[in-house]
Amino acid sequence: MDEKKDCFSSTYTVDTFSSTATLNTNEPVKVPIGALPEKEYNQYEHRELEHSNTFTGAFIHLVKSSLGTGILAMPRAFKTAGLAVGFFGTLFIGFLCTHTVHLLVSASQKMCVETKTPSLGYAETAEAVFQNGPKKFRRYSRFARNFSDISLALTYAAGTAVYIVFISESLQKLLKEYYEPAGEEVWSIYFKLIILGPLIIFCQVRQLKHLVPFSFIANITMSLAFAITLYYTFKQIPDVKFSERNMVTSLSGIPSFVSTAIFAMEGIGTILPVENSMVTPQFLGCPGVLNLGMLVVVMFFATMGCFGYYSFGDETQATITQNLPQGEVLAQIVQGSISLAVFFTFMLQFYVPTEIIWRKIKPRVQEKNHDIAQIIIRSIIVIIIVAIATAAGHHLDALIDLAGSIFLSTLGFLIPAILDIIINWGNWGKFNYILVKDIMICAFSLFGLVSGTYYALLEFSK
Repeated sequence: MDEKKDCFSSTYTVDTFSSTATLNTNEPVKVPIGALPEKEYNQYEHRELEHSNTFTGAFIHLVKSSLGTGILAMPRAFKTAGLAVGFFGTLFIGFLCTHTVHLLVSASQKMCVETKTPSLGYAETAEAVFQNGPKKFRRYSRFARNFSDISLALTYAAGTAVYIVFISESLQKLLKEYYEPAGEEVWSIYFKLIILGPLIIFCQVRQLKHLVPFSFIANITMSLAFAITLYYTFKQIPDVKFSERNMVTSLSGIPSFVSTAIFAMEGIGTILPVENSMVTPQFLGCPGVLNLGMLVVVMFFATMGCFGYYSFGDETQATITQNLPQGEVLAQIVQGSISLAVFFTFMLQFYVPTEIIWRKIKPRVQEKNHDIAQIIIRSIIVIIIVAIATAAGHHLDALIDLAGSIFLSTLGFLIPAILDIIINWGNWGKFNYILVKDIMICAFSLFGLVSGTYYALLEFSK
């Protein structure tokens, strides 16, 4: 049992990580279970949590972790696709995200029973599926785990790079009302360098329980920014004619819409932590935490996308906050609030790639050097992320598309579909519908990856 315990050492729970939710230490305790009874192993009976989540608590965590800054990019996504395509496309992507999350959680639950483990994280689930699948796949189990870990690390690293560009753009917008910079590109670099120092300092916090105040500040300031943004959005609507807005645009706008919607909506990195925090099987099913939570999330995204684009039309910017009238105090409060919220959310997102990288490096560093090694590694990662954001320049929209198309399409669609194929190997239902369905999901993921990356790179070249 100890060997199995070591295999799954990186399991996270929702109270130990959430990009927006309040955090508390809540590691699952994996205890030896001794001689098992005849009945099937039930992982929920063996989860010993200091603070388990109820149905309501898990629902709130799921919604809060999905409603991040990505929602502010949804109006731009609707602009690239049109109102009709944007609305129905959001519903479709929302349904697909919900289904692939269901596949991942279902695979994790099955592997918990198979390996007699209380809870498994994303990478541990991928490894267990390959280990317990057909013999020809078992030798790839370590690769599956490493690939999933790398995908998680790169996804959150790319997301934090988007945050840096977001902060610098918001601060620059705020400053322009009081001082007109000589060169906007230079000032954008200055802002990124200015926030580099504080980020390096704050990112040295290693315990998630110490990040609770950051989460609280981020939630308050983000809520304020959302409320004021919606006020300006609905205020603009009476002056708009329906005929002035596109229902459908060109096919070239679809990849950008798909990438942005995936980036905004996909919160698969926090799904298993939410499920692992529950001691009753209420996450899946109908009604379940997943279905109800994603229904609320999709409604929020569709509403923000529709009304945001309808209000500002072709003038819609990469994030809706950039369309606000900057001469007004309320709009300036939004820019300051959103910058502060994203800054403090950065540390929470930063936790995931740092922990994955440190887990790989830790065995190769002498214990007496662990502290200095952590400081160096965390500082280097922050510098690399800021360097990526600096290279992106003002292309916030292209960076969002790139992150969504490459990383989140892989993590959110491709990997869960492959795991579902393996876990159902040889039992794919009538007419092999499970296999056909999962192959179609993989194809959609690859379409988003290739086309989204292509058009994002075109935007970078402008």
